Amino acid sequence: MSYFDAASSAPLHPVARQALLASLDDGWADPARLYKEGRKARMLLDAAREAAAEAVGCRVDELVFTPSGTQAVHTGMAGALAGRRRVGGHLIVSAVEHSSVLHAADVHEGGGGTVSQVTVDRTGAVDPAEYAAALREDTALACLQSANHEVGTVQAVAEVAEVCRVAGVPLLVDAAQSLGWGAVGGDWSLLTASAHKWGGPAGVGLLVVRKGVRFAVQGPADERESGRAAGFENIPAIVAAAASLRAVRAEAEQEAVRLRELTARIRARVPELVPDVEVVGDPERRLPGIVTFSCLYVDGETLLHELDRAGFSVSSGSSCTSSTLTPSHVLKAMGVLSEGNVRVSLPAGTTEADVERFLEVLPGAVSGVREKLGAPVPTTVREEGALVVDALGKLCPLPVIELAKVIGDVPVGGTVRVLADDEAARLDIPAWCAMRGQEYVGEEPADRGSAYLVRRVS
Repeated sequence: MSYFDAASSAPLHPVARQALLASLDDGWADPARLYKEGRKARMLLDAAREAAAEAVGCRVDELVFTPSGTQAVHTGMAGALAGRRRVGGHLIVSAVEHSSVLHAADVHEGGGGTVSQVTVDRTGAVDPAEYAAALREDTALACLQSANHEVGTVQAVAEVAEVCRVAGVPLLVDAAQSLGWGAVGGDWSLLTASAHKWGGPAGVGLLVVRKGVRFAVQGPADERESGRAAGFENIPAIVAAAASLRAVRAEAEQEAVRLRELTARIRARVPELVPDVEVVGDPERRLPGIVTFSCLYVDGETLLHELDRAGFSVSSGSSCTSSTLTPSHVLKAMGVLSEGNVRVSLPAGTTEADVERFLEVLPGAVSGVREKLGAPVPTTVREEGALVVDALGKLCPLPVIELAKVIGDVPVGGTVRVLADDEAARLDIPAWCAMRGQEYVGEEPADRGSAYLVRRVS
């Protein structure tokens, strides 16, 4: 079995396992107590904090451990916004932030604050000039991920941090995906991360608040972790998280070179092996182990099951899954194809043989799913010179499949009107047009759902 979903959670690093087991004997006591057992626990906690601070590139007293990366994000955003409430209640986020950031933004907006979302290009990258344009006199906080969790695109954090610094606005960086590969550059103000993303145990997050940043902890006060993370510290897990972060950093440079070669191979060969595929994300400014692509005419959930049966664990941002009826917000913001989406995120130690076997299995898995979905016959009628495809009640990728079947039935310059009530069609039909060289005319309201107009160009 080849586990190719390290971006969701990396396998536990051997050093993390060793540190976890070793610290169970000495890290169980209350580190706030002055007796021998408490002093041992405090020494382990202090050493872990020093190691983590060194890896982040911050002062020891700026870093606290939280029960999760999500909790670090929520605590960091709430505290920074509250600390600058006199400035105003305006928050800036990118459209492709992790859901933990966007959920916190929703709560802030629901409480009377305002939120601006900065758009991204088709690679998933933000333009620092867009952050500059979004800044206002009442902006209290800006947020930007260091690298995208779904497509691997690395963001221009240093440039955005400089824009925010000049404006006097703190920047919170979600470094969950990138911290294992290296420290985050730039003059950022707050940083969050999650240990299970780099091979540490689940249940440990990092929150860094630079000195001088106005910060007001929300919720009941707690004496632990500078009052910023309530509850008894899980010292064995924290020790394992810090030890594994140091270990993966020591291996990062060499491993990055190897994984970049493997993901570059996937990026190049998947379109050669599988027709009608769009590889998404920045081809150069990206994390070493992540490669994402979308397949036309494919049900994402079915494809993931096929790959799982073949021995590969991958994830998907496709709307065609049982867990969601809408496309990934990241793919949607990028304006790329969402149907049949596959994210391959390679953990450290992935072999060339693993990747080659994946490339052997993928074409058959995709063609098998496409064959299963090829049975539906499109319902078409002629209406005022346009061919109308009724795909109402059909989920992706069926509206696009039916569009593809009939586009050749209209003359060049003629139009096809696709009726669909699946939200994914709003993203996938324009993406199909871009891939196949046809013109997407636009969307019109219909009695049910929407009508998507496509003009045949070739």
